[in-house]
Amino acid sequence: MEYDVVVVGAGPAGLATAIRLKQLNADASVVVIEKGSEPGAHILSGAVMDPRAITELIPDWKALGAPLTQPVTGDDVLFLSETGTTRTPDWLVPRNLHNDGCYVISLGDVVRWLAQQAEALGVEIFPGFAAAEVLYDEQGAVRGVATGNVGVGKDGEPTASFQLGMELVGRYTVFAEGARGHLGKQLIARYRLDEGRDPQSFAIGIKELWEIAPQRARPGLVVHTAGWPMTDSTFGGGFLYHLGGNKVTLGFVVGLDYRNPYLSPFEELQRWKTHPAIRAHLEGGKRVGYGARAINNGTPQALPKTVFAGGALVGCDAGYLNAARIKGSHAAIKSGMLCAEALAPALAAGRQRDELATYPEAFAKSWLNDELQQTRNFKLWFKKGKWLGNLMTGIEQWLLPRLGVATPPWTLHATRRDHEFLQPADQATPIAYPKPDGVLSFDRLSSVFISNTNHEENQPAHLTLKDAAVPVATNLARFAGPESRYCPAGVYEFVQSDDGARRLVINAQNCVHCKTCDIKDPTQNIVWVTPEGGGGPNYAGM
Repeated sequence: MEYDVVVVGAGPAGLATAIRLKQLNADASVVVIEKGSEPGAHILSGAVMDPRAITELIPDWKALGAPLTQPVTGDDVLFLSETGTTRTPDWLVPRNLHNDGCYVISLGDVVRWLAQQAEALGVEIFPGFAAAEVLYDEQGAVRGVATGNVGVGKDGEPTASFQLGMELVGRYTVFAEGARGHLGKQLIARYRLDEGRDPQSFAIGIKELWEIAPQRARPGLVVHTAGWPMTDSTFGGGFLYHLGGNKVTLGFVVGLDYRNPYLSPFEELQRWKTHPAIRAHLEGGKRVGYGARAINNGTPQALPKTVFAGGALVGCDAGYLNAARIKGSHAAIKSGMLCAEALAPALAAGRQRDELATYPEAFAKSWLNDELQQTRNFKLWFKKGKWLGNLMTGIEQWLLPRLGVATPPWTLHATRRDHEFLQPADQATPIAYPKPDGVLSFDRLSSVFISNTNHEENQPAHLTLKDAAVPVATNLARFAGPESRYCPAGVYEFVQSDDGARRLVINAQNCVHCKTCDIKDPTQNIVWVTPEGGGGPNYAGM
């Protein structure tokens, strides 16, 4: 199937690309393919949304019924000890944590609404189709993508339900897969898009959705926490946002450069909820949703070159998220718009499969670049320690703006990738996590159940190993098997055979597509590939 533009991923970046292009050229043929069962099924975010970009994209979004209905009404920035709480005075809150004019949202709902706007403009959206392979022409330019075959059995042979994948070919192909995109990762390596850039850094965000007692509801309240249960050497913090309708969205973010192999981000979320400051929002409530996703840490120093012959990277596939503001949806939408504004004149001029040089040029002059430059050192200070991170965030995001300095006059750089930070187990302190109580804290399997995750069981595992011996011989022997702890869905477990030997079992059907294993595996032996389209989580209200 041939189109002017093929977009991979129906998230905010991909849909913004499609919408803006159709606004500029109604005759352009645009297709968006999405591996989830519907747009929004795999979307996971906090989320507090800055409406700046969506207002540029669709100025009358309020009249059109966009699901941005709960304005932020207050900000609480808390520092936690094991039982105590210190609230930051409002006048001392740094600019990156001010949320005036923003909205507490379900990003999944916003994405579903954006998909409706795209279809109204004539964009074709194919949900349930996973882009499994990049297609190249004879000159080495991207010519499109191929979707995966459906109905392949665990043995690799076609079953009775076999359907051949299809090729979607375009004059340009835009990749909007989210953080650590499967194809984006390949493109960055093939075209050396990260040459001369800092290594990308990531965190895992684990989220729950709660229905709470009406008397505890405070619609629009935004709470961010630092401190307990994180140690001095680990970057992490919690968020809790009050939606309307007696709902609370909450979660915990842990930087994937953590050192202790015994750390479990999932368990850190569970014990964080038991803190008196968090428990006070939840007691008497019920957990109704769960999910997890890797997120970029978003330093512009690590932003790869975003264009190559035949295509471009947008949104978190490139790494535009602003970690300091804990926001990425506005950045994703803006990057998609900038890409579309480069695509439209290229199509009008009859061009195809060249580099869209005006896209990164426009980004360099945009408010998005200005915003990211202001916070470019945020995560890197925290790599040097929690207290130094807090101090320098105060200087860069509170003091300097009051002195009339918008952007820090210094730039930090990263040199190591997240998986390189893990210590051997014999140099680390084991962590004893409390057992779940089934009221505030829960286990992994009950959590995965309410994520509505499902995969066709008779298909090849989409979590693959380069060397099947490495998990036991290296990861278990040296690092105490960290994959059994960093995975938030219980995919990886070490079991003992009758002969006493240990082996790794991969429960691929549990996978929520967070990509953490692909990032944090200390030997980089795990490779995440696309499962059948439509598989994975089916998030509702997330």
